[in-house]
Amino acid sequence: MHGEYKVPGGKLVVVDLDVEGGALRNVTVAGDFFLEPDEAIDAINRALEGAPVDTDAAGLASRIEAALPEGTVMFGLTSEGIAVAVRRALAHATDWTDYDWQLIHEAPQPPALHMALDEVITTEVAAGRRPPTLRVWEWGAPAVVIGSFQSLRNEVDPAGAERHGIQVVRRISGGGAMFIEPGNTITYSLSVPTALVQGLSFADSYSYLDDWVLGALGDMGVKAWYQPLNDIATDAGKIAGAAQKRMVSEAGGAVLHHVTMAYDIDADKMTEVLRIGKEKLSDKGTRSAKKRVDPLRRQTGLAREAVIERMIGSFRGRYGLENGKVGEQELARAEELARTKFSTQEWTARVP
Repeated sequence: MHGEYKVPGGKLVVVDLDVEGGALRNVTVAGDFFLEPDEAIDAINRALEGAPVDTDAAGLASRIEAALPEGTVMFGLTSEGIAVAVRRALAHATDWTDYDWQLIHEAPQPPALHMALDEVITTEVAAGRRPPTLRVWEWGAPAVVIGSFQSLRNEVDPAGAERHGIQVVRRISGGGAMFIEPGNTITYSLSVPTALVQGLSFADSYSYLDDWVLGALGDMGVKAWYQPLNDIATDAGKIAGAAQKRMVSEAGGAVLHHVTMAYDIDADKMTEVLRIGKEKLSDKGTRSAKKRVDPLRRQTGLAREAVIERMIGSFRGRYGLENGKVGEQELARAEELARTKFSTQEWTARVP
């Protein structure tokens, strides 16, 4: 069995192993990481040899830590990262380069239609009728997008939303509210087969699916990292938040992973529309909503379109990416869902 895992912010870890009698055998750990002393790699392999196949990632990492020689130093490598690579090998996980990726980047669309497109496209990937897809959104109107389980009245000030002409929609994934203005926001969705994240914990799948974004930001001069569970942050503040929804099908299922990034933001307007509690601000270590989001415009010095172009180029350079579009049947189903579900008060206020 063969498993690979790129440690977030680090290097690639590769594990090859056999399974005999319910235990790991012939384990070989490799990769482009740095490790001192040399004998530490042999200690790691020995620590994994004979481990029961049902040992979880935390248990495997503990075995590795206990076996490391005193003074071991890892660069671009962690015991947890090795353990995840083992679990991915046992789960027969796929890799990014195993797929023919498709890009959808079309004209601006209404907020409710974007919610519906996420559901339809991910359903199609889950069923095996569509290749894994990167969809870059263009917003046709300002909006507040609330998480699947958020209370509408607790998150949104209806008077502020009406005053600024902002539509409120609810997405199918969890997480927090997003304040959207078309020219100030960068949003994308990844609809991927579940096999791509096999062997990863729910939390690890977030950073794994956005590792390419951190690379793209780095190429633009922005040093960013993942801040668990679902934020992308820099020294200057948060710049993005992610959310996920998992779908099951006979073909194996799919994961919807979508991210909204602040290119620029009218913080005064945002605080008039969103009810941002003191507890949430305290959890982020800030005293005002204005400091919570640090726009990409200032950090990159690039136009929004240029940032998007570089992000797409980074993804294409890593994994390959063919231009595509929403199919006619997909669009028809999405438009129906936008009308019958995502534009209805029953859905939007399902948690009052």
